[in-house]
Amino acid sequence: MSEAANAYYFSEGQVWRYHTRPNEPESAILINKIEYHSGLGAIFHISIAGVQVKNPHGEEPLTQLGHFPVVAASLEQSLTELVDTNVDNPSYLEGYESWREAFVQGKAGVFNIPVEQIISFVEEAINRSEA
Repeated sequence: MSEAANAYYFSEGQVWRYHTRPNEPESAILINKIEYHSGLGAIFHISIAGVQVKNPHGEEPLTQLGHFPVVAASLEQSLTELVDTNVDNPSYLEGYESWREAFVQGKAGVFNIPVEQIISFVEEAINRSEA
């Protein structure tokens, strides 16, 4: 069983390795914020660094993804190794605040799939919008 198997072990400011996509072996997740919802339980607000997301707006891929809300089960099945703690990332706040406003209005949700699938989903959505 991996170290990530216990959701109570997670805390804000942790950086984790995870089951990455094949072309992103050095990618890592930062847990920016943890909040609790009566129906969903713990919601983890993460940022992802070291990705290679195709970018229709430029020649270079996106290497950072600023904010994603995920349920504990998504982290438990994705994370593999704790690599750092007490890391601060205030740049996630803009994405978090936009999500929070939409979530309260019932217009946004929380991911419940593995992180590598979230990245692929986001990449497809970004590039589909350009079609």
